[in-house]
Amino acid sequence: MRIAVLSGKGGTGKTMVSVNLSAATKKSTYIDCDVEEPNGHLFFKPVGINEEEVSVLIPEVDKEFCNGCKKCVDFCKFNALAYVKDSLIIFEDICHSCGGCVLLCPEKALTEKEKVIGMVQKGMSDQVEVFTGILNPGEPSGVPIINRLLDENKSENKPGNKSESEQMTFIDCPPGSACIVMESIKDADYCILVAEPTLFGVYNLNMVYELVTLFNKPVGVVLNKCLEGENPAEKFCLEKGINVLTRIPFDKELGLLNSNAEIAVRKSEKYRTIFTSLLDTVKKEVHHETAFNS
Repeated sequence: MRIAVLSGKGGTGKTMVSVNLSAATKKSTYIDCDVEEPNGHLFFKPVGINEEEVSVLIPEVDKEFCNGCKKCVDFCKFNALAYVKDSLIIFEDICHSCGGCVLLCPEKALTEKEKVIGMVQKGMSDQVEVFTGILNPGEPSGVPIINRLLDENKSENKPGNKSESEQMTFIDCPPGSACIVMESIKDADYCILVAEPTLFGVYNLNMVYELVTLFNKPVGVVLNKCLEGENPAEKFCLEKGINVLTRIPFDKELGLLNSNAEIAVRKSEKYRTIFTSLLDTVKKEVHHETAFNS
């Protein structure tokens, strides 16, 4: 069972929700796909960390074979290639590793080499298996790292004593609705959208709601930082017929726990109850969707 946690922007509480849901589960997997700025590990403080570099293939040119036809330059939509003063120049930092230029080169002057773009880390925090993706600064795309994270988790969670559908995996997605978010949710069984109770929060909520709807994913909303009075995000959910899974209050205790990188369910009985209840609700939603679609 793969649960993706999304938000339209940073700071809504996406990581707080995914970390606490993972910790509220007796045995679970937490995958931090926010590879540009992962911070779930700050809460979990995993031990026994293993690291593995992630590489992509980028072109390199043998100038003896290059005849300056510029077919590769014309092909590249990212402007990663330029032909200047009888020499082909490759801008590695903006290459998207599609490999098209290598296939297209009539003189076979282009080959591929590996370039390290980041790493994945794996460790344990109590009974939570923690996966973290880290993208090196300046790299154009974190998609290869996200794919490695999700593929590695798939291979480790093959059915055994416990069926794969019963295993709880929480995917802490990047904020927004870009390609890296799409890649994070593609295999999710259910999506949780975390929203703030403001008009700006409604705008960002609608953005990610349209995304998960495009992917035909079942969805529910967690309303975070709730105050007394009108809640535009809740009104939006009612108008769209979106299920509100829970409402987390704007609370000093929770704010202090988060600012100190503490996991609320491990420190507070009140929040252990809130997130355990949310977890039960999510499980029921997923099982309902599975039964409905079968």
